[in-house]
Amino acid sequence: MQKRTMGTIVSARKQWWLKINTKAFRTGPLDGAIFPYVVRVQYEVDGIGYCKRKWIAAGLPVPKVGEQVELVYDEEKPGKVKIVYGKD
Repeated sequence: MQKRTMGTIVSARKQWWLKINTKAFRTGPLDGAIFPYVVRVQYEVDGIGYCKRKWIAAGLPVPKVGEQVELVYDEEKPGKVKIVYGKD
C-alpha cells in the first residue's frame, strides 16, 4: 500500500555531464541545452529518518533547497520513495 508524507529538499545539483539539446541548430555550446538535476530529500516515516537521492528529469521544475515536497512511499519499504509532481 502506498502512503504519502512530506520531505525537505537538502541539496540540488545540476548534472552538467548529461546535456540534452532542445534545438536542432545551435549558435553556441549551451544554446538550447537543458540538464537534469539530482536532489537529496530528507523525510521521516514512523520515527525513522531517511535521506535519499532522486533524479529530476530535464525540463521538469526543480524544487529549491529547504522546500517541502510531497512524497509517495511503499508502506512495507519506506526507503523506496517518489516525488509527487502536481496532482497525482
